[in-house]
Amino acid sequence: MPKRTYIHPAVAPARAVLFDFDYTLADSSEGIVVCMNHALGRLGLPPAPADAIHRTIGLDPRKALGILAGEEWRSREDEFLEHFVRKADAVMIASTSFLPGAARVLRTLHDAGHRVGVVTTKYRRRVVDALERDGLRTLVEVVVGADDVPRPKPAPDGLLRAAELLGIPTGDCVFVGDSEVDAMAARTAGMAFVAVLSGTTTAEVFGRYPVTVVLGGVGEVVSGRG
Repeated sequence: MPKRTYIHPAVAPARAVLFDFDYTLADSSEGIVVCMNHALGRLGLPPAPADAIHRTIGLDPRKALGILAGEEWRSREDEFLEHFVRKADAVMIASTSFLPGAARVLRTLHDAGHRVGVVTTKYRRRVVDALERDGLRTLVEVVVGADDVPRPKPAPDGLLRAAELLGIPTGDCVFVGDSEVDAMAARTAGMAFVAVLSGTTTAEVFGRYPVTVVLGGVGEVVSGRG
């Protein structure tokens, strides 16, 4: 008997399913470490440990500067961002790979009639380029990046913009993300939130927020059953 695909009940009722990108759909941590340490070096700072940088993934890089180097360096955050972006232009796409099950989830949701989007603190073009490279761009209707909204997550601006572009009320959307800033953005936007543990945020932290369900990874959004 052929397998049937089931969409998780926390996601199935939603008209639109929005995803964070880094550590939710994809892993670009290797490139982020390279870019962060390049930017730190351009400011005359020593490199940061990879695990410390991993914990900042999902944040605006300017905020990461204060975490990695100290708040006294925040006055140079625009310069830091400029160095980060220039390096990212050279290395980010090559160092980005989609997580197990991500392509299957996007395809299944799209084929089932769900509207699909990505809301990220990355620049929009990086996500679009990665989707196009792997033949997934047609499955994702909207991509909202940090360059599309006034405030990055944890502000709700990106989620609200995505819902607006789709023409769907926030109450009919679900957001899937891996970090505390994702949970905060969903709560403020009035969206249901599905947490995945593929990043550095623990289930205990997600327990402080109105999370619909905590999954091990994005691949659990859909499953095949005989």
